[in-house]
Amino acid sequence: MSDGALILIVALVGWLVVVGSAFASYRLGWSKILQIALIWVAIFVGLFVIADFFGATLPN
Repeated sequence: MSDGALILIVALVGWLVVVGSAFASYRLGWSKILQIALIWVAIFVGLFVIADFFGATLPN
């Protein structure tokens, strides 16, 4: 694993901690958190499906 990949992983974990603490500050119940998480997953999956349908690719 390169140093750049390690830094990226640490940064992503840090963002997950920030997002988790933001959810905790709202004191939502587990069911509401799960509902919000599933909605976001559905949004991202939908965007990936639409991008794949139109043949979008990442630049090299």
